[in-house]
Amino acid sequence: MKQRTLGRTGLRVSELCLGTMTFLKDDEAGAHRILDTFTEAGGTFLDTANAYSQGVSEEVIGGWLKGRDRDGLVIATKVALPMGEGPNEKGLSRKHIIAAVEASLRRLGTDYIDLYQTHVWDVRTPIEETLGTLDTLVTAGKVRYLGASNVSPGQLQRALDVADRRGWAPYVCLQPIYNLLAREVEWELLPQSEAAGVGVIPYSPLQGGWLTGKYRRGMTSVPPGSRESHGDGESWRGRDNEETWRVVETVQEIATESERTPSQVALRWLLDRPGVTAPIIGARTLEQLKDNLGAVGWELTAAQTTRLDEASARPLPYPYNVLSRFR
Repeated sequence: MKQRTLGRTGLRVSELCLGTMTFLKDDEAGAHRILDTFTEAGGTFLDTANAYSQGVSEEVIGGWLKGRDRDGLVIATKVALPMGEGPNEKGLSRKHIIAAVEASLRRLGTDYIDLYQTHVWDVRTPIEETLGTLDTLVTAGKVRYLGASNVSPGQLQRALDVADRRGWAPYVCLQPIYNLLAREVEWELLPQSEAAGVGVIPYSPLQGGWLTGKYRRGMTSVPPGSRESHGDGESWRGRDNEETWRVVETVQEIATESERTPSQVALRWLLDRPGVTAPIIGARTLEQLKDNLGAVGWELTAAQTTRLDEASARPLPYPYNVLSRFR
């Protein structure tokens, strides 16, 4: 697995990042096998969050880290989502951030976090309070780099501007949803991140299983056992349309041509997008992980990339549709 530079920093990370949201205590051994397989394949980049199973994901990683080369890994976690019922057990206030980072460090069993990310924008807390607190963590050596997830273009730019004016450590990484069925990040966030030197690590690169080959035109509901099967059906109702099936079928056609799996084709397309550092792959089983790892070490042809681009293109909303005419 190749190593890439995260944005305009000097930090090197593997071209795939392992997401650990599904790690649970009742299958800790299975999670450790997934971590072993990922790192044996050259993976060095792990992503978790304090809210994943209320800290359990971090604990599982911490147990696996014991006796391993901590400095050879880049570990990312997040803060913001509720961790309890108390009024200060969520958000991005100074009180919650400091309590959360200390708890994450304990669960991970490490002295520092490589990439500390705000999970969502907090409308109740001034961004100056959030960024000032994060900067103290960098200065103290508890955190190496800062990132953001689930922000609008205006929010990202505001945070970058405030950090620049105050001389604080800035966000150097963005974690948005991005895949062949969700390309809205291309309208503004992706070029904005490129211009600012912010690395991009997309989550949900396979859109909850829609790009894995499990879904076929003519189905009337999600496949049993899939991630979407645990929801209320809203995703199915929103995705069961001609636009989705056009993308799904193009991915499947190119997978057959390339002698690859649909997951590998969808991930390969994302790996090659301008500005993308490392898609975050999630795996509940070793088989899923090994399939996803097959996205590296080969290339789509220019013609195949064009077919995927065209199949997944969506009409631009205003003002992007007007602005695109004058590029």
